[in-house]
Amino acid sequence: MAQNPGRRGFLVGGAVLGVGALAAACTSNEPAPAANSAPTSAAPAAAATGGNDAPGEKVVIGFSAPAADHGWIAAIAKNAEAAAKQYSDVEFKPVEPTNDINQQISAVESLIQQKVNVIVMLPNDGQQLNQVARQASDAGIPVVNLDRIFPDKLSYRTWIGGDNYGMGVAAGHYIGKKLKDKGVSNPVILEIQGIATLPLTQDRSKGFEDALKSYGFSVTAKQDAQFTVESGTEVASNLLQAHKKIDAIWNHDDDQGIGVLAAIKEAGRNEFFMVGGAGSANAMRDIQAGSSVLEATVTYSPTMASSAIKLARLIAQGKGMSDLLEKQVPQSITLASETITKENVDQYLPLGFES
Repeated sequence: MAQNPGRRGFLVGGAVLGVGALAAACTSNEPAPAANSAPTSAAPAAAATGGNDAPGEKVVIGFSAPAADHGWIAAIAKNAEAAAKQYSDVEFKPVEPTNDINQQISAVESLIQQKVNVIVMLPNDGQQLNQVARQASDAGIPVVNLDRIFPDKLSYRTWIGGDNYGMGVAAGHYIGKKLKDKGVSNPVILEIQGIATLPLTQDRSKGFEDALKSYGFSVTAKQDAQFTVESGTEVASNLLQAHKKIDAIWNHDDDQGIGVLAAIKEAGRNEFFMVGGAGSANAMRDIQAGSSVLEATVTYSPTMASSAIKLARLIAQGKGMSDLLEKQVPQSITLASETITKENVDQYLPLGFES
């Protein structure tokens, strides 16, 4: 996601709330819509039922995001479009996705000129897109800032994204508890990061470190894999060669995890278990099958884009979230990081994205 260091280059959030769950929070206490049986990662289609879901004032929602050069980003666009199609009172106006900062600025400026009612934007870089988001806000167009945050709070009406620190905490607790329950002392725990210099990666690592510390454990070695399959293979191969015995691995990203698992299979190693990150469909299928060292993944789901569209609609129509007493949509929503294991993977698989 960004510099352009792949899909999560400038993320500042970290995990997932299934689209049905937030939809219920945004609209009514009706049961969440049933998920699709296949893991398409698009928002489950549902007819508007009542309450805030009932057709209201027509709104035009502009949408801008990076180019779909990774599975996660591709799923962001699919989820946003699918959520918009659920409402007869929403006109969805996506602009051309791009990884070029100047092109994204121009695309958002075109939405401002068209006087859309609200803009949902996942910026390539929150810092560099901050000015055009502020331009929209100053023009009276509320901005729903998706995932990578703008530094100026006056540039957006609402931010929604995940919890990177929480991802690390979830992974650390899974690994720490399992090793503690097995009676392992002085375990060899490896960490495969995304891009080490990014704040999001540092937040994930800090959460992991803090959670492990509560079990008396620490990370033995860590290396970043740049959020790519190729780097995942290379980094995992290096770590496997350097450590003849490993107890657990946390890999921050399921996209790069394809390469990590390929290296592990090639090396014929299976004395350890692994936890992934993000919640891709292929990772969930591996967990479901129990055919690899991957036992769990901690979520950072693109379904947040569906929720962003739902929030944008409510904001444009002057509505709040019906499960809250307040009359307006909150200014900031941080989604929870959930741990997916073989026990609950069937529940999450329909929300997985294809890497």
